[in-house]
Amino acid sequence: MTGPVEERPGKDAPTEGAPTEGAPTEDAPSEGAPSEGGGQRRSGLRNPDKAVRGLGAGTLALEALVLLLAIQPIRVVGGDLSGAAIAVIVALAVACVVLAGQMKRAWAWHAGTVLQGLLLLSGLLHWSLFALGVMFALVWAYALHVRRVILG
Repeated sequence: MTGPVEERPGKDAPTEGAPTEGAPTEDAPSEGAPSEGGGQRRSGLRNPDKAVRGLGAGTLALEALVLLLAIQPIRVVGGDLSGAAIAVIVALAVACVVLAGQMKRAWAWHAGTVLQGLLLLSGLLHWSLFALGVMFALVWAYALHVRRVILG
């Protein structure tokens, strides 16, 4: 799918004050002139910061949901999930939700990385938490990769 096509008046018919052929335009810098970075966006997104924040917030929100929904299956299938382990899972889910709301701050990305490590450590309470930790650590690593590619 493609977006709407913008028609410019200078395509077929010249307009008043239009540059002649070979003359540099506002859009294209002249030869040898350095680009000042104010030109075309590297990612093609309208607001790359907001898109990356949405990716991080969505990842953390999904992680919180999966953690909360995993409590009962772990208890039924896995067996010995103590009250302390359930409290740790709920605390991690709450931390995910709080961080998802704070993604506009730069420290939230670092805190999200620490959160993934804490989820991996919670694998000491039950093996399935370690499995969830590995999966979400990989997803978080991909989100960090996308952030680095888009924002530079």
